Amino acid sequence: MKKLFLVLVAAFAIVVSANAQSNALGVRLGGGQGFGAELSYQRALKSSNRLEFDLGWSSHDHYTSVSLNGIYQFTGEIGSGFGWFAGVGAHVGFWTWKNEYIKDSDSDVAVALVGQAGLEYKFSAVPIQLSLDIRPRFYLIPDTDFHWGDIALGIRYCF
Repeated sequence: MKKLFLVLVAAFAIVVSANAQSNALGVRLGGGQGFGAELSYQRALKSSNRLEFDLGWSSHDHYTSVSLNGIYQFTGEIGSGFGWFAGVGAHVGFWTWKNEYIKDSDSDVAVALVGQAGLEYKFSAVPIQLSLDIRPRFYLIPDTDFHWGDIALGIRYCF
């Protein structure tokens, strides 16, 4: 009975550790045409794809925005903890432009299609993931426009 219990505990530990790093929560810093920060959540779907959701804030000169991004990503391993990812998704942003000097302001909603590509590293000793990516956007609303995006650094806790 004791051996059976130990075998079940060991099997449970293997299953938990195999599934332990399928999700990640952290921040994505940079981007947003100035200083931008996003709360970032990744949810694994299978071993080679996942969803990423980012709630962001950005500020640059007289411009401030809040945004939500949802991206379907394909992932792959390069080796030694390094991996790559690429995906497509959607962006919804709310922005405000305000200039105190000329007493002018404007605000609007932006909707865009986004792409994302990058590299990541998962540490083997600690459940931390670092990533470096670029996220270009093709705006549909309020006007059609293309923005190459900015490079951002992601730091996430894997669980």
